[in-house]
Amino acid sequence: MKTIRWNLTKNQKLQSERGITFEVILDAIKEGHLLDDYEHPDKVRYANQRILVVKIENYAYLVPYVETELEIFLKTIIPSRKATKKYILNED
Repeated sequence: MKTIRWNLTKNQKLQSERGITFEVILDAIKEGHLLDDYEHPDKVRYANQRILVVKIENYAYLVPYVETELEIFLKTIIPSRKATKKYILNED
């Protein structure tokens, strides 16, 4: 199993600015709330990045990450109305 890492300063910034942390994302994934995992659409600027879509309290969050042979590095957490509409509001 690969190690999952992130920048501690970024995690603190996300907590203070957006009220969410990477630990919350990991807990949601462990609870089965991973909705999607896809390649970053801008392959030129973010060639090695993928994006996780995670459901937390009926809202979708995008989590860009870079995967190597040894680890998965989470970059940031982005709340997304568009992903919420696509993945959660259309579940019915």
